[in-house]
Amino acid sequence: MDWYPEPDEQTLRQEREKARELRKSRWWQNRIARGECHYCGGHFAAKELTLDHVVPLSRGGRSTRGNCVPACKECNSRKQSLLPVEWQEYLDSLGRSDVD
Repeated sequence: MDWYPEPDEQTLRQEREKARELRKSRWWQNRIARGECHYCGGHFAAKELTLDHVVPLSRGGRSTRGNCVPACKECNSRKQSLLPVEWQEYLDSLGRSDVD
């Protein structure tokens, strides 16, 4: 059994709405304007970056500034619902510390 709480549908809807609001914020616009993926460090156009939850909503994470980072589509896709330690283990299994 996993240690994280399984969020209910109402919580997931609320957190997804908060994420939509965060994407509209000046804070988020400033984050993506830097054009850097949190995970691989690659540089991208702002429109190519996605909002990723470091601790995924499905694993009990929340849509807060401290839990949301810009991620390129490839990193976000590969990370899926992994926790940071699991993401690092995945990268280590590939023999690298980033997704280059």
